[in-house]
Amino acid sequence: MCIQRAGAGLVLLAAAGLLGAAAAPARTANVVLVTTDGLRWQEVFTGAEERLLAKEHGVEDPAALRQAFWRDTPEARRAALLPFVWTVIAREGQLYGNLPRGSVARVTNGHNFSYPGYNELLTGVADPRIDSNDKRPNPNVTVLEWLHGRPGYQGRVAAFCSWDVFPFIIYRDRSGVTVNAGWDPVPDAGRPDLAMLNRLLADTTPVVTGVRHDSFTFAAALEHLRSRRPRVLYLGLGETDDWAHEGRYDRYLEAAHRFDRLVGELWQELQRTDGYRGRTSLVITTDHGRGDGPSSWKDHGAKVPESQYMWIAVLGPDTPALGERARTGPVTQAQVAATVAALLGEDYAGAVPAAATPIAGAFRSE
Repeated sequence: MCIQRAGAGLVLLAAAGLLGAAAAPARTANVVLVTTDGLRWQEVFTGAEERLLAKEHGVEDPAALRQAFWRDTPEARRAALLPFVWTVIAREGQLYGNLPRGSVARVTNGHNFSYPGYNELLTGVADPRIDSNDKRPNPNVTVLEWLHGRPGYQGRVAAFCSWDVFPFIIYRDRSGVTVNAGWDPVPDAGRPDLAMLNRLLADTTPVVTGVRHDSFTFAAALEHLRSRRPRVLYLGLGETDDWAHEGRYDRYLEAAHRFDRLVGELWQELQRTDGYRGRTSLVITTDHGRGDGPSSWKDHGAKVPESQYMWIAVLGPDTPALGERARTGPVTQAQVAATVAALLGEDYAGAVPAAATPIAGAFRSE
């Protein structure tokens, strides 16, 4: 074999390994998937939008909001809003979805709202049957359910989510996955601290029916991480979408900032815990984008075509530190499921032929 042919063969083998699980990463043993509902790519990559920092966009104190989140450059604004994303993930991981820089991340289900988005994200396939947010059991098997059925994962896959539709999206009754969502109480095993959390859950009025505050969801997820040591944990937060629909740009930014802080706290917890430190990958994304403009930023859906654009971030021991991606091939929401599995060395795309392949650039090319 000549050197030229041998080199071509090596390139083909490397490409095949990137797209499948044959050359799967060796160091990741656990994956944490985090979503924050309806957080726009615009805020992720450029920070607060100046024209929305006004009372007519629900801002109670524009001066205070500007002081907190307005800076002279997009780079400074996004770092002020999402400091963990831009000081840790952008340095040690990867971010997709900055459209002006030629990095496209998009939804493919055509609906651009939550249940279709979470189904696509968790199953790797856009399903036209999922066309509402109704509490209907998902006919599709999510990557969480699929992993739960694999050796080494039984009883070690869990989801803690703010929205009370997730037990149907993940199909808790069929999948066997631990799903705590909405206003479900947290199993307290007689512990006073968890009993107090449940009392607060019961005594707190929701802002939106069926959605608990993200702080409660995070506290429950963190306790499960510490006590049950799952290999796969899904944290689904929701307040960014809720406040956007309310037209409260101040609360929307504050919820985004809180999401970033909570993810940073979660990452710190993982890095100081044996079994997770250096062996855990983080995948962070959203279920849909939003419109652009003084009014349509509050909305999303099929009639708001720009809400198909979203963002994806990956961080962990097997992800090259390429930071904010630019001039890359497009990635899709449907690739998240196989990416989560492939980080663990599992071939979800091979087992579910209709599912999208993993995001090739998110893995080491060994």
